Amino acid sequence: MKSPINPLRPLWLSLGFFFAGLGFVGAIIPGMPSTVFFILAAYFFSRSSKRFLSWILGLPKVGPLVRDYRSGLGMPRKAKIFALCMLSFFALTSAIFLIPVLWVKGVVLVLGLVGFWFIHSRIPTKELVLAQRLLSEAP
Repeated sequence: MKSPINPLRPLWLSLGFFFAGLGFVGAIIPGMPSTVFFILAAYFFSRSSKRFLSWILGLPKVGPLVRDYRSGLGMPRKAKIFALCMLSFFALTSAIFLIPVLWVKGVVLVLGLVGFWFIHSRIPTKELVLAQRLLSEAP
């Protein structure tokens, strides 16, 4: 029996390609994230195309990171520290030196703080998750 046709499939597929494109741009432009966009692309491809989901998960550099995130391992400690440092650097540099409008500076700083909080407290650290799994499996 065939599965029912999902009317949102074209939207999910389009969003998957959009975020994959942003991921590739982020891999080239310094300071712009890439892995988070590939994670989003994998999310949308998981709802629209097994073939493109496999493609994202098979990418040499980001595939393992996306697979780890999807399996609940989160981010490696070094990647998390790097992401927090880059986010802080670019948010502060933009707000202090590049943005002339005061309220826009405030918005950039608030968004930077929200991003920092999210990465720091909501995304697990891979090494800690693995250590916890080992402890829970110990006799």
